[in-house]
Amino acid sequence: MAIQQAASTVTVSANQFHNKNKYLVPFILVAFLFFLWGMVHNLDGILIPHLKKACELSNAQSTLIDVAIFFAYFLMAIPAGIILKKWGYKNGIIAGLILAGIGAFLFVPAANTRTYELFLLALFIIGCGITILETAANPYAAVLGDEKGASTRLNLGASVNGLAVFIAPLIGARFILSGVEHSKDALLKMSAADKLVYLNTESASVKTPYIFIACGFLLVAILFYFFHLPEVKDDNRTAKPVEFIKAFRHKHLSWAVFAQFAYVGAQVCVTSFFVRMAIKGGGVDEKTAGYYLGTIYGVLFLAGRFIGTLLTKYIASHKLLTIFSVMAALLCLLAIFGNGSIVIYALGAMGFFMSIMFPTIFALGLANLGQETKIGGSLLVMAIVGGAVFPFIMGRIIDLYNDNIQIGYTVPFVCFLIIIFFSIKGYKVQEPVQHVELN
Repeated sequence: MAIQQAASTVTVSANQFHNKNKYLVPFILVAFLFFLWGMVHNLDGILIPHLKKACELSNAQSTLIDVAIFFAYFLMAIPAGIILKKWGYKNGIIAGLILAGIGAFLFVPAANTRTYELFLLALFIIGCGITILETAANPYAAVLGDEKGASTRLNLGASVNGLAVFIAPLIGARFILSGVEHSKDALLKMSAADKLVYLNTESASVKTPYIFIACGFLLVAILFYFFHLPEVKDDNRTAKPVEFIKAFRHKHLSWAVFAQFAYVGAQVCVTSFFVRMAIKGGGVDEKTAGYYLGTIYGVLFLAGRFIGTLLTKYIASHKLLTIFSVMAALLCLLAIFGNGSIVIYALGAMGFFMSIMFPTIFALGLANLGQETKIGGSLLVMAIVGGAVFPFIMGRIIDLYNDNIQIGYTVPFVCFLIIIFFSIKGYKVQEPVQHVELN
């Protein structure tokens, strides 16, 4: 997934940019950071159904993969800022890359022992690492060139991130999913030895992709170490906790945080159960479902990001958000009550209409905040924890209804209703209530 938060104010000496080509290679490296964390996030849609099978998990247990990643964001949001402030952006990025690489390498012992808790620890460590990367990448991309091109560079980074939505599921379907899935009755009829071989084989298939991801993180860390990047100075003071609480007096910000919480939850719900939904509701096999996650959902998500950005030039952002969130809600209903291929196409089309939600909610939430813009941005980033909460709720509902995946999609449907309310009423800026002390 891509996060465009309000970056810290940065000051860079003018003489650092006398040669426009000087920072071409460093910018390419920064852009690759967007791709790396996009790969991690968008492999989760493959990893969840796969580890559910390999580790014999319930639906709720399988969503702990999302919990591990997105709860890391919540816990590391403030520490990441402190790390970057004390160590500097370049050293902070290198530390984040190494941390994420270590987490990815932990997939090897986790797969060898088929220990789900170790998988979760690995994902949590990866999540902590990429939180640092995401916190640093936006300001770095902003300063690697002239000031006028900052917005273009950030959009390029987001586009590179969007490519991972398409590529990651295809890689996961090719190298992780086996296409072999035995029913509970078939597993019960297996001998203990045959069952162990089957489960160990399934578990082992995750090692190769995550070894490559780990090597990618560490290789980029080495490149960052040797390439010159501009010194980025952060002059911001650290906000006090009371200032974060005070910011909620802006009603439109409060609703934006709630809407962002719901949006991230909805997106993660849709992708986390896409493969199993395509199998059970769409009637396709496991590998085909994995490919559809990339070729239908991923392609439409990427297309929506470009087309949606173009439409914002002609349609007010809150109105476009209303149109897209209503369409996403209708498609969710179609997925819940439909059958066959219509279910798969409905899930895929949701990717198109969800594509502009995060940045649009973000921008509407930060409107007219003035000096509290950075605090508002931090709160909107922390709302990403919705990706840890809603999928678990969805998993519990599916388990309660005897593995009925379609019933579970009522959770993202409710999330879309929250976004619809925000786009119609919640986004409106109101003067915050001023508390007057009476003598």
